[in-house]
This record gives sequence, C-alpha cells and structure tokens, in this order.
Amino acid sequence: MKLANQLDYLGTETAFTVSASAAAWQAKGNKVYPFHLGDINLPTPENIVEAMKKAIVDGYTGYCPGAGIPELRDVLAHDVGIKRGLSYTADNVAIQPGGKPVISKFIATVMNPGDEVLYPNPGYPIYESQIEYQGGIAVPYGYKETKNGFSLDMEAIKNAITSKTRALIYNNFQNPNSAESSPEEMAELAALCIKHDLWVLSDEAYFEIQYGGSPQSIVSLPGMQERSIILYTCSKRFAMTGWRLGAAIGPKSVIDIISKFNTNVESCTTHFIQRSMLEAIEGDTAGPAQILAELKRRRDASVEGLNAIDGISIQAPNSTFYLFPNVTQITQRKGFPDVNQLMEGALRETNVSFCTRSHFGRAVEGETEHYLRLAYSGISVEDINEGMAKLKIYFES
Repeated sequence: MKLANQLDYLGTETAFTVSASAAAWQAKGNKVYPFHLGDINLPTPENIVEAMKKAIVDGYTGYCPGAGIPELRDVLAHDVGIKRGLSYTADNVAIQPGGKPVISKFIATVMNPGDEVLYPNPGYPIYESQIEYQGGIAVPYGYKETKNGFSLDMEAIKNAITSKTRALIYNNFQNPNSAESSPEEMAELAALCIKHDLWVLSDEAYFEIQYGGSPQSIVSLPGMQERSIILYTCSKRFAMTGWRLGAAIGPKSVIDIISKFNTNVESCTTHFIQRSMLEAIEGDTAGPAQILAELKRRRDASVEGLNAIDGISIQAPNSTFYLFPNVTQITQRKGFPDVNQLMEGALRETNVSFCTRSHFGRAVEGETEHYLRLAYSGISVEDINEGMAKLKIYFES
C-alpha cells in the first residue's frame, strides 16, 4: 500500500543517527567519549523531582487544559517577560511537550503551502524538515566565521527575501555554532523583519545557558513582540531533556491557534510535569546555577583540548554547550575529501563520537570549509580530557 507523498520531505534529527552508531560501537565493548548529542548527563535539581513526585501523589495525573494549567502560564509569562523587558500574560503562553513542537506548530500557523521561510543553515535540522514537510519552501541563510566566532551572513538574508517570504527562524545562542548576535546585528535583523512584515520564530532554547553577561532577545526590540513567537524549553536550563516540557510564547492570535493544535495533537502536556515546572521557575535557583557552573568547566576543558590540536583554533563561546571548530586543515592532512570520513575514523581509532556540519542541514552551495560539532553537555571533564588527548594523536597523525 502507498504512503503519503509528502513523507518524502520529512527529515529527521540526524544527531540521533550518530548516537545510534556510537551506541553500536559501545556495545562491542568500546568506551565511547560522547560529544555527539546535546543531552545533559546531570541530574534534574532535586526540588523539581520532589515537586513532580508530590504532584503525582496529589492526583495531578489526569487531563488538564490544552494550553497548559493557568498557574504555570501565569508564572512563565512573568518569568519570560521580566527577563526580556516585556509584558506577557497567560493568554500569551501555550505549554508544550518540549520545545520542538513549537517549530511545527508555528510553521503550520503562519505559513501557507508555497510560502518561503528563511532558516539558519547550519542549524537545527527540524526547521528544514518541517518547512518542507508542510509544503513550504525552505530558504537557508548562513554564517560568517570570524576570529571571535560566527556572525550572521546579513547580505545572504537580505538577498534571500522575496515577495513569497512569510517568516524567518532565528536561533540566537545557536545550535550548532554557538553564534551570538551583537546588539547591532540583532537590530539590523529586526529592521529587516519589520520592513518585510515577516513572522519570526525566536528559538531561545539556550537563552539561560550564558557564561557571562545578560542574554538579549530580538523580541525585546521595538516592533518585534507583535510578530514573534518565542520557543521556550526547560531542557537546558533545568537539565530536563527527557521530561519534555516547553512553551510557545507570543501574540494571543497565534497562541490561540497553537493551543488548538495542542488539543488536536496531544490533548495536553503531562499535568504533573507542569506542576513540577512551577517549582523549577519559582523554587531554589541553586540547582540551575550548579548546572551552569559544571557546563562552564566542561566548556573550558573542551576548548583547551581543541586548541592543543595542530590545525584547530577556537574561541570559548559565551553561550550554549556546543563547539563548532573548523577542521579543514585536518581533513586535508588526513586526505579526507568528506568530513564524515574524519568522524567515522575518529570513532574507530579513538572512541570519540561527534557530529559534523552535515548533520545540521543541507550544505549551502559554495561551501568549502569543514566543521565538527562537539557537545560537551553529556561528558565529564575527566572524559573530555581523555577524549581530547586521543583526538590530538589521531588528528595530528
């Protein structure tokens, strides 16, 4: 029997493919150094766990409103708003089973088949997947590598906007390259969105994973709140990746539609987990602070290890838990025309597992440089040091 034609356009999160290869290698008795998946191997803070247990005991195990419980929507509206200098109410919040559902529901709400949506590439592969699966035209924009990290290719964005462009997806504090816009760059992007009357999905999954300074949101700029949806998730800030809890936050007209999608797709987000999120936001902040401190230790160890390798030079990013080193010189030295050969060889020879640029969207025409993406959120400092020492030997040989 034939399946739907549209499935040809449905992509996946290819980092999980790398994870499967690493697991198979580990099953053969090898110790794997896991830099491939942006999971967090730190425990969820105990006060959140206890709040979840209490919610189950207290009977919060049935259905609840599709948009989320009112108490949580109120608390989250205040928390997100005050950190961005904005005013939100519960009407501006739709609770989700994770941050990822916000992507598909946003696209389904603002895009018609045949519309164009700009998205970052390299970037989270689900953007590209959902735009095309839902009948849109996925238009990539890229980044420029600088001595201080990565910046948006603003000329590429300007040239990509047409009369068919409906929306732009923006992931400041970016996965995979940790790019963080300057105030000037963010203002220029906002001006473009206003000029061309674009909807914006501001993916702020890493808003709180900051090692210095205060994070900024494009939604805070004049004229942006009324056209922007914030993708919020608990996964990173509270080490709750497997709990599947997030939110869409934005104009009531869009949030009402996203809430209707909630009812159609999930009925509601798990009630007792929503109760635990109240404690996460309003309770003890020591747990998130400890998570961030440990991630910074891992970042510093990873950057030091990479910079000790001949052919790699990378700055310590101020956000996320990813590194995106340029390894063009190393692939040339090894005689690999494809960076994935370097990835496969590293797993076999060193037991170090990581992703490459190819796992974050189709390559843009004209790309010549080779990059790796290493996530340090799921590996201890001790294993980071061991793994980097093995990579140094392999990369320099």
